[in-house]
Amino acid sequence: MSFRARAGTVHALLGENGAGKSTLVKMLAGATSPDVGSIRLDGREVHFSNTATAAAQGVAVVSQELSLFSDLDVLANLFPMREPRRGPFVARGRMLEQAAPVLAELALDVDPHMPVSQLSLEQRQLLEIARALMVHPRVLILDEPTSALHVRETERLHMVLRTLRQLEVAVVYVSHILEDVLNLCDEVTVLRDGEKVLDAVPVSQLTIDEIVRAMLGDKAGSQMVPHAQASKSRVTDRGALRFEDVSVPGCLEEVTFKAPGGEIVGVTGLSGSGHRDVLAVAMGLRRPQRGRVLLPDGTEVRHDLRAAVRQGVALVPGDRRRVGLMLDKPIWDNIAQVRSVALGRDGIFLQASQLRTRAQEYMARLGIGTRSVDQEAGELSGGNQQKVVFARWLEAEPSVLLLDDPTRGIDVGAKAEIYRLMRGLAERGIVQVLASTDPWELATICDRVYVFHSGRICAMLEASHLNAHTILEVMNTGELPSALNEEGL
Repeated sequence: MSFRARAGTVHALLGENGAGKSTLVKMLAGATSPDVGSIRLDGREVHFSNTATAAAQGVAVVSQELSLFSDLDVLANLFPMREPRRGPFVARGRMLEQAAPVLAELALDVDPHMPVSQLSLEQRQLLEIARALMVHPRVLILDEPTSALHVRETERLHMVLRTLRQLEVAVVYVSHILEDVLNLCDEVTVLRDGEKVLDAVPVSQLTIDEIVRAMLGDKAGSQMVPHAQASKSRVTDRGALRFEDVSVPGCLEEVTFKAPGGEIVGVTGLSGSGHRDVLAVAMGLRRPQRGRVLLPDGTEVRHDLRAAVRQGVALVPGDRRRVGLMLDKPIWDNIAQVRSVALGRDGIFLQASQLRTRAQEYMARLGIGTRSVDQEAGELSGGNQQKVVFARWLEAEPSVLLLDDPTRGIDVGAKAEIYRLMRGLAERGIVQVLASTDPWELATICDRVYVFHSGRICAMLEASHLNAHTILEVMNTGELPSALNEEGL
């Protein structure tokens, strides 16, 4: 592998999970040493024994899997192991002075003394980026930096990266959001099966379709999922998840909508717009001050997580490593956690052989790529980890499946497999509510999308009006485009 990122450019490094991106990034960042070959910085050969050595020479990395210290506050996380001191004491005042401009540049408006555990996923991702910027890097490597960000936050990050480009910083940008790549990057390198298939091609010479085909190779024709309009599921008579005038102070205001069985219903909006609070209410994690939530069988959701799970509600989170999986446990143990452990449907005395057998069935059904059900979940690729999260909830046979950015940070091929899984679940009549930060994803897989703004539903998009451009416009303005308003939508 030979790879070059030029100073003053944003270089996209793309490929499916398992293509070799992570290995290459780890070598550039000092986390892994190459067996052969050399790494050069400004033409000078360098040897990084660890990430600290790389950081000392100006190589900063923002990992897809966040590495923040949850028990420490925001300020401490910006200066890990390098706090400025005044004698034997940490100089917190100087830390605040140095941190303020970086936080402002990213529009990260949080209390510097707040514990990281209290931040949202979007805020934690911005904090990870801020930490990398604090060292004024010469080389900045970003691994899926916008996977948890909304449109406004993504645009802010892109502005920062354009400024770094002018300062002659070399930026390596790993992403599966190809629209971002075309809008931001200067050059594109695509890896497939550990080898380059595109080498520093100017972005102006590429289209999304060409990039996808380079990433997938022979799989390009079979991996892509048709647009939702060509593969709509029939709405079944199994009922719907219904929100009736639901209000949660500071989050939701008089929200009314339904998600019928057989459809994939999207909810979206900018950060803090309320669309994610819909999932929290439906999962029993938040209690409405007014209104009620009804399940497909007509019963009202109990506002208790365990009770909601027993009622048939399931949640597939996008933050799989933090809340979705036990990374140090084998696959079969992870899959068994809801049905067998939490719900106790297999009795008091569990037989590992039985649990392994069922896990193997889900491996085959969902196409989980692993050598054994005994492999630890933390060793899997992002796409395969997410399939394990699906498996643990599907085994509980839910009637309502809540999906919170389920394809966050996974490659095009794995996304297509999850989309097919979702479409198959819709065909079985399972209610699915998808909260996503990706307008293209919403337009591709959903039957209808409710757009939230300031805690209210500002638009419901379906049929021919369900496209990424319209979704983005409504998310940012809170209003339907004038042409759609004239049609009476």
